[in-house]
Amino acid sequence: MRRILLSALAAVAFFPTQSVLAADQPYQVEWVYHVKYGYQQEWWKLFQKYQIAILDREKQLGFVSEYHIDKPGLHTSEDARWDYRIVIAYPNYDGSRHEGEVERQLFPDRADLTKAENRRWELTVNHWDLPIHQVDPHSAAD
Repeated sequence: MRRILLSALAAVAFFPTQSVLAADQPYQVEWVYHVKYGYQQEWWKLFQKYQIAILDREKQLGFVSEYHIDKPGLHTSEDARWDYRIVIAYPNYDGSRHEGEVERQLFPDRADLTKAENRRWELTVNHWDLPIHQVDPHSAAD
């Protein structure tokens, strides 16, 4: 229960509500995944099948302005390792709220989607979503 409460508090601190963000301002989020060693290919195929399809459709519909995916070229220590980083640019905060509806349109077989997503999460060691805010290098520190 304590873990759930701490997660909820962290979400409130890190994910601003729509009222805090200007509706017409661009919004960026970084998704980072650390996958179980040796399972990156299986994880990637599941991610492509579902998440990339959703992002592509959101882009077609104008909910996503652009996205790009990074993969490290070398390695780090296991505790600092990440395997995939997806940076998504939305035209505004509201654009980031359409993933669920697009997912339901693209994948009506909820059982198949749930099974595949559960497997992808089994292979994920660590994951975080991090809103990205541009900083004016010439402004006073926040």
